[in-house]
Amino acid sequence: MSDKGLHKTNQNGVSRRGFLGRTGSILGAMALAGQIAPSQAQAATAGAAAAGPIDNGAHVPALVIGTGYGGSVAALRLAQAGVDVHMIEMGMAWDTPGSDGKIFCNTTTPDYRAYWLRTKTKAPLSNFLGFPIDKAVPRYTGILDAEEMGGIIVYQGRGVGGGSLVNGGMAVTPKRANFGAVLPTVNADEMYDTYYPRANAGLGVSLIDPAWFESVDCYQFSRVGRKHAQRAGFPFVFVPDVYDWDYMKQEAAGTVPKSAVAGEILYGNNAGKKSLQQTYIAQAKATGKVTISPLHKVTSVSPASGGGYTVVIDQINTTGDTVGTKTVVADKVFFAAGSVGTSKLLVRLKATGALPNLNNEIGKGWGDNGNVMCGRANHMWDATGKVQASIPCGGIDNWDAGGAFAEVAPLPTGIETYASFYLSITKNPNRAEFSYNASTGGVELNWQTAWKAPSIAMAKTIFDKINSKEGTIYRTDLFGTNKIWGDHLTYHPLGGAVLDKATDNYGRLHGYTGLYVIDGALIPGNTSVNPFVTITALAERNIEKIIATDM
Repeated sequence: MSDKGLHKTNQNGVSRRGFLGRTGSILGAMALAGQIAPSQAQAATAGAAAAGPIDNGAHVPALVIGTGYGGSVAALRLAQAGVDVHMIEMGMAWDTPGSDGKIFCNTTTPDYRAYWLRTKTKAPLSNFLGFPIDKAVPRYTGILDAEEMGGIIVYQGRGVGGGSLVNGGMAVTPKRANFGAVLPTVNADEMYDTYYPRANAGLGVSLIDPAWFESVDCYQFSRVGRKHAQRAGFPFVFVPDVYDWDYMKQEAAGTVPKSAVAGEILYGNNAGKKSLQQTYIAQAKATGKVTISPLHKVTSVSPASGGGYTVVIDQINTTGDTVGTKTVVADKVFFAAGSVGTSKLLVRLKATGALPNLNNEIGKGWGDNGNVMCGRANHMWDATGKVQASIPCGGIDNWDAGGAFAEVAPLPTGIETYASFYLSITKNPNRAEFSYNASTGGVELNWQTAWKAPSIAMAKTIFDKINSKEGTIYRTDLFGTNKIWGDHLTYHPLGGAVLDKATDNYGRLHGYTGLYVIDGALIPGNTSVNPFVTITALAERNIEKIIATDM
């Protein structure tokens, strides 16, 4: 990824300080301690909808299911075209501080805000120094969903802003040479000339200051990762991000409240992170034509007798109980609940007869973006630092030769670990399928953990060589007992309603007029890099066409 195509970002995104970030994760975090329980008043206010929930019996021109990247792009562009939009979000608004005065809890001290309807944390690193680290927490509609589906755990954001709340913000445009394998039916010239620049501008993408990087304590871990990569013959590349780097400089200088420098990431950043709430969603709300209903979950979409679609929505409370059911009519419906959410909903609607004309591609082509994690035990002279900024800023590229790109990731424990940690994205060809289980009424995924074997082999093309060069070994205490590879998870779910298969080439679902998919479900399993810029750019492309022809 050393070519200019990877790093080409639009610098028109405004740098704003003091963001109350609504974010952050990709990895490297752990649940080392503590919890606090919400008072009833806090629980009530935290779950309140920002602009009032949708009314039973409402009729809306455009209903967007989900508030992540694709849904936020759709809402903004529809509103700018004069269309009234209502967005339905299963998670909370994340606009009310807890008893500690903060909206989000810290990575190392998960509490009721951390996990989606779990009674025990489910951190991507299950162990540290031989000890299990997951802790009991109150059941609550927290920010991070660790959804277990057979052979894999899928980490997803829950709240207004979707996945932008719980990723590390690595805003990577794929190398142009790889794009044909990512979206083979999409015109690459249009994407790289128009839609990727538009997405990068809308997201506020920028690069870390290379000079600052060289000396600041909180990126010592990344400099060690660079040294080891380059000594083994691999290129280290700076990767764009959506963090406010000016704010992080002030964090490091101690002049503003710390967020990334305090290790905030897995359960949200209280400052600095440019999540969708500060970018696309903020712009969408400013039009006056977009409203959002948090703590609402769509359960059914079916053709309405008078045209459009009847949409059934459950309203839930902060312990996940249904407190009301609403039925509304929408002229057009945009499925943007994320790869897993959109795929599961469509598979269920087809199987139960609500949308029987959906084609047989629904639920197919799902992949994990080749995610696999590992850690390396460094020598004592390669300390990685007890203070580590939680935002990754670089990676190791062996995609062409070995099928892997590895983020040099933080391990923000607050102590010196002498460890280098990585999340690899690999060229794993395995694809899974969602199916409806009539006996349980649930939707299942047939992913198998054994399908991670190609990802491990590809990641080893980097780390075996680094270990050999440095005389180091893999850490075996992070994912269990004597277990090297984090092959049980993904942060990058993709596919399930693949473009030009389950939909036409712009996301229109086959079999129905006025139903669209506009999120990561369209992308068949792999983007070769972190996917959210591609999801955003594809949504920009598709909604432009839909507005021009269907509205």
